[in-house]
Amino acid sequence: MKKYNIFLAIFIFYIIINMVLFPEVYMAQTLNGISAWAFNVLPSVLPFIFFTKVLSSTGVVEKISKIFAKPCKKMFNTPAISSYVFLTSAISGYPVGAKMTSDLYLSGKINKNDAFKMTSFCSTSGPMFIIGAVGIGMLGNALYGYIIFLSHILGALINGICYKNITFKNSPSQQPLKQQQNKNDLSTIVIDSALSIISVGVIIAIFFVVITSMSPIFNLFPPQFASIFEGVIEITKGCIDISSSINGVWSIVACTFVISFGGISTILQSLTMLNKLNMPVWFFVLQKFTHALIATAISCLLVLLI
Repeated sequence: MKKYNIFLAIFIFYIIINMVLFPEVYMAQTLNGISAWAFNVLPSVLPFIFFTKVLSSTGVVEKISKIFAKPCKKMFNTPAISSYVFLTSAISGYPVGAKMTSDLYLSGKINKNDAFKMTSFCSTSGPMFIIGAVGIGMLGNALYGYIIFLSHILGALINGICYKNITFKNSPSQQPLKQQQNKNDLSTIVIDSALSIISVGVIIAIFFVVITSMSPIFNLFPPQFASIFEGVIEITKGCIDISSSINGVWSIVACTFVISFGGISTILQSLTMLNKLNMPVWFFVLQKFTHALIATAISCLLVLLI
């Protein structure tokens, strides 16, 4: 841990020195990060965070989700309500699935082991980003976006099956928490939604700066590999560079891996939402890595068919 802290401190000093020497570059990159958040994440994620939290507070979701009890138990060994979280995550994108999973745990509707298993298939990107922003906007082909989205979602479902029997026996608070009181009033929901989406924006902007600081390292590699490395850190920047460095259908495979892994930026966004769960960081990263591998394999098969 001490060696890790020393390394982190050196890296932060390196970033700060670069910011002092090249302030105009880092101001521009920070603004680019804020713009990526404002135009790609904010309009699609904020309404879902707000309305899903309102809907969850009504108690209606649990009743509707009961029809999925048997499939969820058989496939993922999770409560029926996990189907609602998965569908909402698949529609809205990162980090809504993590936020909903955390809210369900804090409201006493699922236990910690349920939450740990749910994150394996309920942490997904959405069609607005994959099909709209990446497929049409970056790759210039809607079909590419649909292939990435299908691979990504099928990969999440298979990933959930892989983790269905995972348990953390020594983890505290395995039982659902007691219902929290006076936490579902409108003002609390508004404040909670706003703080959640602002924290996402801060992380995105910071990681645009991190990528800029690491550019001398990325420049040592061919552009194709450098763009994937950037995507492993921040998916929006990575997909933009993949679209200009990798030609043809193989851009589908590269974008599928980057989007399904989520990037360190998105992983931190999700872990911020899941902080009350005390989920081991390594376990969530492992879930995202296996999701990326499975989704990438599916995309390779689909690419060979087109």
